Amino acid sequence: MDDKNKKAISDLLKAYSLLVRGIESDANSSSDRAYGGVIRAGKGILVESIAKKLVEIAWRELGKKQKKISLERRAVKIPLKKEYLERIKNQEIRDYIKNNIGNYCYFLKTDVHVYANGRFAMAIECKAYAENAMLKRILVDFTLLKQIYPDLSFVLFQLESQLGGDYSKIAKIHYGSCSTHTLLSYFDIDLHIITLLEGERKVDQPIHKKSHYKELTRESLLAAVEVFKGILNKYP
Repeated sequence: MDDKNKKAISDLLKAYSLLVRGIESDANSSSDRAYGGVIRAGKGILVESIAKKLVEIAWRELGKKQKKISLERRAVKIPLKKEYLERIKNQEIRDYIKNNIGNYCYFLKTDVHVYANGRFAMAIECKAYAENAMLKRILVDFTLLKQIYPDLSFVLFQLESQLGGDYSKIAKIHYGSCSTHTLLSYFDIDLHIITLLEGERKVDQPIHKKSHYKELTRESLLAAVEVFKGILNKYP
């Protein structure tokens, strides 16, 4: 890893420490938003920022040109499936939709969109933590995107894990959890799950509290970079 990327990793470690330790103080002094909202917003922005920076580091590690990667978050237009019309029993409703079919669509964005050399390469959903009820929603969104981009790669990027199993361990291989694998079995999505902090999330032990603070390690950031490198390596 070159000096630029080493410094970027060090900067992320410092930023995490400063922001997580300071979130509670900001929340307590905020008059604009409820305490919990400030905490959620702060963590959400933090996770998304870390994900973007690690993608950029991975791209540089692969020796690819910076101008060939973009993190612009563009909405994807999901059109209505025409087969659906045959399931509508009311003929009048069916005809109305057919006559206005161009208006029927759904616009979808995930937290981070990665474009490699102009091609939509990776969709990343960023969470302070994820549990399996959240995962169901994420898998639906990713399934919709796959209808338009069948070769798209999908990542769940989280600070902590509440998925069960060993997702909260920093390791090259995760055996996962019974519930998560069961959900995945119903969706045709090859999902990469990246967790940054060791130890399963505990509802009554929030990491912005001094007594429950979890350190972000260089090891976990480098492991995440390797996942992103594996995904991006196929793009010129």
